[in-house]
Amino acid sequence: MEKNKYKESIYGAFLPELEKARDSLSAHITEIRAEMTNQLGLDPVEHYLTRIKGEESMREKCVRKNLPVTTESALGRIKDAIGVRVVCAFVDDVYAIRDRLKNSGKYEIIEEKDYIRHAKPNGYRSYHMIIKIDRRFFAEIQLRTISMDTWAALEHHLKYKKDIGGDTELIIQELKRCADELASTDLSMQTIRDMIFENT
Repeated sequence: MEKNKYKESIYGAFLPELEKARDSLSAHITEIRAEMTNQLGLDPVEHYLTRIKGEESMREKCVRKNLPVTTESALGRIKDAIGVRVVCAFVDDVYAIRDRLKNSGKYEIIEEKDYIRHAKPNGYRSYHMIIKIDRRFFAEIQLRTISMDTWAALEHHLKYKKDIGGDTELIIQELKRCADELASTDLSMQTIRDMIFENT
């Protein structure tokens, strides 16, 4: 029903340009990935996803933030119309890709949040960047490892499941414990890879 409620896109006439900006960022990440693969002999990216926030989701976010449900809000005040998630095998690759994006000179860096070195209280880990493409469109980039992505997916499902049942507090504690153990494993895997590279 919601889809039929609005005849016009919340992105207005800018949707084709927004899609072009997303595709440009995606192409750049592919270039970075190819360069690093050539240098390291290993692909640093397990997978990555790009998206433009859905119409209904963007409208809901405007309402949630007490903003007018307009194109100006969607493109000028909400900062994740374009979303990218890059999933790497190793922590060092997360920071290497971050550095290449920052040093490329292609984007204005609006904000960075390092939830890897400074995890959220619930155990969430990821590196977040808000960038501006062509001085016009905001994009949120999330860089994380496979284990961080797996944990975040589980936490997301539980957060939006209405009837979890059982001991909710225990589930929260167990999630935090798992996050810490996965973080420790990430560091161990990084150390092992570094040792392998030192001996080759």
